[in-house]
Amino acid sequence: MSAALEAGSHILPEMPAWRITYAEIAALAHVQRPVPTTWSRRHADFPAPVSREDGRQLFDAREVVDWLTKTGRGNADPRHLRAELALHTLVAWRTPALPAPVLVGALTALICLRRQLDAPLLGRSWDEVLAQAADLDPEDTFLSAELRAVPDPEHTGQALADLVDELTEAAYTPAEAFDWVLEARRRLGSHDLAADEPTPAVVRALAALSGVDTLDEGSVVATLHARSGDLLAALHARAAEDSGHTYLAADPDPVQARLVRRRMLVRGVNEFDLGVTEGEDLPADDWGYPHLLVSVLPYEPGENRSPQVVLGQVQALTDYLDEGSTAVVLGPADVLVRAFPRHSEADRLRRSFLRNGLLKAAVSLPDGALPYRPGYRTALWVLARTSAEHRTGLVLLADYSAQPLTDTVLDVLAEDIAIWRAAPWRGDRRHDPRHAVIVPAKDLDDRPGAAFTTQHRTPMARHTRGVIERPVRISALEQRLTELHEQARQRADLRSALSTQAVLRPDDQLVRRTTVRRLLDDRRLRRRPGHRFADEHFTTDGHYTVLTPDEVLGITRPGGRRIDRGVLLTGYEHALFTEPGDIVVTTSPRFGAYVDEAGLSLVSAPARILRVHPDADPPVLPRVLAALLRAAAAEYARTSGAVRASRGIEDLLIPDLSRREAERFDAVLAEIEARAHLLREQSAALDDLARLTAAGIADGTLTLQNLPGTDD
Repeated sequence: MSAALEAGSHILPEMPAWRITYAEIAALAHVQRPVPTTWSRRHADFPAPVSREDGRQLFDAREVVDWLTKTGRGNADPRHLRAELALHTLVAWRTPALPAPVLVGALTALICLRRQLDAPLLGRSWDEVLAQAADLDPEDTFLSAELRAVPDPEHTGQALADLVDELTEAAYTPAEAFDWVLEARRRLGSHDLAADEPTPAVVRALAALSGVDTLDEGSVVATLHARSGDLLAALHARAAEDSGHTYLAADPDPVQARLVRRRMLVRGVNEFDLGVTEGEDLPADDWGYPHLLVSVLPYEPGENRSPQVVLGQVQALTDYLDEGSTAVVLGPADVLVRAFPRHSEADRLRRSFLRNGLLKAAVSLPDGALPYRPGYRTALWVLARTSAEHRTGLVLLADYSAQPLTDTVLDVLAEDIAIWRAAPWRGDRRHDPRHAVIVPAKDLDDRPGAAFTTQHRTPMARHTRGVIERPVRISALEQRLTELHEQARQRADLRSALSTQAVLRPDDQLVRRTTVRRLLDDRRLRRRPGHRFADEHFTTDGHYTVLTPDEVLGITRPGGRRIDRGVLLTGYEHALFTEPGDIVVTTSPRFGAYVDEAGLSLVSAPARILRVHPDADPPVLPRVLAALLRAAAAEYARTSGAVRASRGIEDLLIPDLSRREAERFDAVLAEIEARAHLLREQSAALDDLARLTAAGIADGTLTLQNLPGTDD
C-alpha cells in the first residue's frame, strides 16, 4: 500500500471515517455478510475491533484491507481493495463545504489532468495544478472551473490530488480510476449524475447490439442526451482498438457536457476526434453525420408524457442518419411498443417509421432498466436508413419484458440483434431468435393501433424440438398417471386400510422425556452445519442436490436446486454431504425437518444436519425423531411479533421412546410416507400435464381433439 494511505498522511480524514462494520467488510471483500464474522472467530490474526458504536463492532479499514491482501481471503481483486479503501474516504470528505457535485467534479478533473500530463500530481502545489489546467484548457471547457470550485484548496485540493494518485495507481489507468469514481457517485450522494442512467448491464447491452465493433475505421459515433457519458464510454470500450472513430455528444446540462469531455479525453480520445455540445443538437455540421447514433430518451413522468413528443424526438434523431447509418434508441415502452388508439395522431406517426423502412427492430426490455425509475418500463428501437432497393420490408419484434434483467438475458438480446443486422435485416435461417419473431412491416402497418410486440410464433419456431415433442411428453405423462393409478389400486388390493392402532396410553406407562441437547451430549445424535452457497451457482442439472430451507419446509421439491461438481470442488471445498437417514432441520422462516433417505446431498445454511449415531442405545430412528420434533416445534412456534421461537431446536422436549415403541411408530410413518409419496407423484404428474398443455394452447402450437363422450 502506498505511503499516501499510511497513518498520518494528510489525505486521511479523521480516524472514525476509517472505521468499518462487518457488513462493510463483507461488501469490501465481495462475500456474504456472515463470512467476516466467521473469519474473526476462526483466524487469530484477523484485526481486532477498535471500538463499538450502537452495539456494532468497528474495525480499522486499513488493517482489514492489509489482512485481506496478505491472506488472499474474499473475492475482491487486491487492486480493487486498495481502490475501495481510497473511495471509502470520499464519503468522509463530503461535507456542506464540499458537496457531492463539487467533490465528483474535482476528482474527475484531477484524474483528467493527470492523464493529460501523463505524470502523477504528487509534489505539485495547488497553484501549479491550476496553472497547468489553464494551459491545457484555456477556454475552460472541461477542466478549470471544477478545480477552482474546491474549497480550502491548499488543504482539501492537495489531499484530493494525492487521493487521485492513489486511485490511479490502484487502477493502473486513469480511465479505470475515472470509472471507479463515477461508480461511487451514488454512494457519494451525487444522484443527479445517476438518476437517468440505465444500469451498467443495459448500457453494455446497448453498446453490444449497436454494432459499433463492426464499423469501418474513422466512423462517427454519437450519443444524444449523453448525461454523464456512461453510454459513450461503453461504445468507446466496445469499438475496435485504434479504430480512429470520431465521438460526438450533446447534453443540455453544461455540467454533464463538461464531464463527458473529461471522460472521453481520459480514455485517450484526442481533442480533434471529440465534439461535445451543450444543448439538444449534435455538432454534425462540423464533424460529419454519425454512422452510429445511440440515445436514451430523457425521462418524463407518465402523467406528463406525450406520445407525439416522444416520437417527435425519435424522428429528430433519424434526421442525422445518412444511408447505411444506424440508430439505437431506448425510450418509454408505452410509446415505442404498446398499443395506441386506432388512427390516433401518435399511431399514424409511429406507423410512418414502418412505411419508410426505418424501423428494423422493436424490443420490449425487462423492468428495472433505469434503477432510479423503478416503475418506468422501457423498450428500444433499432433504426437504419436503407435505400429503396435494399429494403426487406421486415421488422424484428422481441419481447423480453417477462425476463429477468441479467447479463445472460441481455447477451441473448444483443446476439439476436447482431445476427439480424449482419444478415442485412433479412433474417438468418441458421439462427432462430429467442423471444422474437420476424414479421412483414406491412402486416403491422395494416393493423392501426396494434402493439409492436410478438403476437404469434414464427413458422420456424413451430418446428423447434421443444414444440414438436410436446404431444409425446403429454402422452408420456398420461401413461405415467395410468401407472401410478395402477400402483395405488394394487396397494389397496394387497393391504388392508391404513390403521395406526393408536390408543390412549395407560396412566402407569409414563413416557420418558429428552431433548436434542441431551441426545447430543449422550452421543446418540451428532450435529453438522450447513454451508452458504451463492444463488448464482444453483442449476437444475448439476451433479449434486442442494437442500435449502425451501426444500426442508416442502415449499419446493428436492432436486430443483443442484450444483455442479466443478463449482463445488473449487468454491466450496469445506461443504459436507449428507448421509442416508440424515435429518435436515431449519428454523428460518419457520421450523421444518426433512429426512434425506438417499444421502449425498448438500445442505444450504441456515438449514443444518442432525445425524443419528448408528450405535445409539436405545436407537434414534430418523423418521421418528423428525416427526416428534415437528410436533414439539408446533407447540413452541414463534408468536406474531417475536424475533424467535420460545424454544430452540436443542431445547425442544420430546418423548424418548423405547426400541419397540419407536419401531412401531417408524413402521406407521413409513406406510404413511409411502402413500403420501404416491399421492405426491400423482399430483406432480397432473401439474406437469396441466402446465405443458396450457403452454401449447397459449402459444398456438397445440389443439385438442374431442374428448371421448363429448359432442362435436
